Amino acid sequence: MNLEQIDLADLDLYVDGDPHAAWKVLRAAAPVHWNQHRGKGFWSISRYHDALAIYRNPAAFSSEGGIVAILTDRQDELARSLGFRQMLIFNDPPRHTRMRQLVNRRFTPRALAPLEAQIRTIAREILDAVAPHGRCDFVLDVASRLPTAVICEMMGIPAADRDLMFSLANMSIGSQDPEYQIEGSGRKTGQRAQKEYFEYLGHLAEQRRNHLGPDLVSAIIDGEMDGQRLSASEVVFNTFLFVVAGQETTRNAISGGMLALLRHPQERRRLMRDPSLMPSAVEEMLRYVSPVTHIMRTAKRDVEMHGQRIRAGDRVVIWNASANRDEAVFEDPDRFDAGRTPNDHLAFGHGEHFCLGANLARLETRVMIEEVLARLPDMEIDGEVSRLRSHFVAGIKHLPVKFTPA
Repeated sequence: MNLEQIDLADLDLYVDGDPHAAWKVLRAAAPVHWNQHRGKGFWSISRYHDALAIYRNPAAFSSEGGIVAILTDRQDELARSLGFRQMLIFNDPPRHTRMRQLVNRRFTPRALAPLEAQIRTIAREILDAVAPHGRCDFVLDVASRLPTAVICEMMGIPAADRDLMFSLANMSIGSQDPEYQIEGSGRKTGQRAQKEYFEYLGHLAEQRRNHLGPDLVSAIIDGEMDGQRLSASEVVFNTFLFVVAGQETTRNAISGGMLALLRHPQERRRLMRDPSLMPSAVEEMLRYVSPVTHIMRTAKRDVEMHGQRIRAGDRVVIWNASANRDEAVFEDPDRFDAGRTPNDHLAFGHGEHFCLGANLARLETRVMIEEVLARLPDMEIDGEVSRLRSHFVAGIKHLPVKFTPA
């Protein structure tokens, strides 16, 4: 593969191609690379330390124009008109910092520790349902069910509505994938998902407003920022963020992490022999999988990097998945090493926008992988792995597996 062949906006690359081969070329030959696509374009940042520099400089690289490379001239306009700038991740400091403080304490390791027993119970119930059958779709039947159940519990969403939350999350994140599309249209799919989500969450928020409880929605409603509570629409937009993000990142970490273990049986055996490696193994899954493939920023002023002039208004895409395979930082980066130390990956981003749910994602991933290895130790791949048509998340749609019935 050479530079002229690389188009990181081509979604088919993430289904049938090898984006890691493209990122390797970019890291070596063009660490700040202009990617033209259908008359539009963006700068690709592929090296670890360059990614850090941008994450650490919100004064020069803003989140307000969106965080996903949608590649439309109306992206900034859409972010404003659709109201997405009311959402935590579409704000720069200091407003982002103040919004984050409304719920930050709910996601600390200490706050989450009491949830481990409940999370483990849910994980065991999920495995109870599949273990006797000897085969399942690991994504649909296992990996996706835990984070959906946990975030719904945290937000006070009834168990009966979990399938709806899961389906709408697929439509939101996978709007460009034919499997989830309505009438073959990504735009219609995204709009339908947002409409249904906002109607449901608006009704939920209204219920909580009248009867506050210990759930996350109540915390968003009742919290104050600069002496004022969030508006009704701000509550809905940020509840939407937590519901979608609370499912997607962890679902892909669990499914991608399990796939890595299945494809590296020596590392799986190593982990089963020495369970003390589990924390480092989870970090390696996050690095190796990089569930959020990229995060976009918009340049607020002219900046020069590696001899390239990034101009104010240009879109700058930080490829987390590439930074996490940077040969200058990670030894033998394409090797899955359950004991890799140190492992300062960027799977959760960095700086002010470091993923709020990182500790929860780590906890859920660890618990589910522990339970799978204990309950279904001889699991193996049993068919074709199907990937999501997306350049934003490293999604696995289907992972057929088989195992000795338990």
